[in-house]
Amino acid sequence: MERVEVTTVIYAPPERVFEFLVDFPGYARYSEYLKDVRQNGDGGAGTRYQLEFAWWKLTYTAHSEVTAIDRPESIDWRILKDIDAVGQWRVEPEPESAPEGEDHACRVRFLVKYDPDSVRAGDIKIPRFVSISWVIDKVKPKIRSEAKRIVERVVRDVEGRHRDVEVTIDTSAD
Repeated sequence: MERVEVTTVIYAPPERVFEFLVDFPGYARYSEYLKDVRQNGDGGAGTRYQLEFAWWKLTYTAHSEVTAIDRPESIDWRILKDIDAVGQWRVEPEPESAPEGEDHACRVRFLVKYDPDSVRAGDIKIPRFVSISWVIDKVKPKIRSEAKRIVERVVRDVEGRHRDVEVTIDTSAD
């Protein structure tokens, strides 16, 4: 399994950050590659989402499901087909990180664990003469840059202003 973890500190109460993160359909306004999110359910555990991505000559719809919600601390999810992947949003109060003039701070973590070997060329429509391994190699750096961009945009909207955001991205293999 490989993992990607993105962390940052947001100056807002955990409850407000959590409510923002649980709004999966709203994610499309933050990502260059996420074109649409369709929801089937009330947003709680068991809700399924179809996330439509487009990059280069590729389009792909990820089918995911929220597996658990623990307000205001975590949202767990999994991908239902085409790749073995699970993920989690965590919101952890961290008042000691609040700078002067800020009442709240919390650390937000986005963690994804996935098996790149679980993707098969037949599962994802790719152009003729393009290998799935080439696509995976090209997508990995995009994931890092897109994660940073999304986190910066989320922080701006949650806090209500733009600021320089420190984003830590850790990738590793388990």
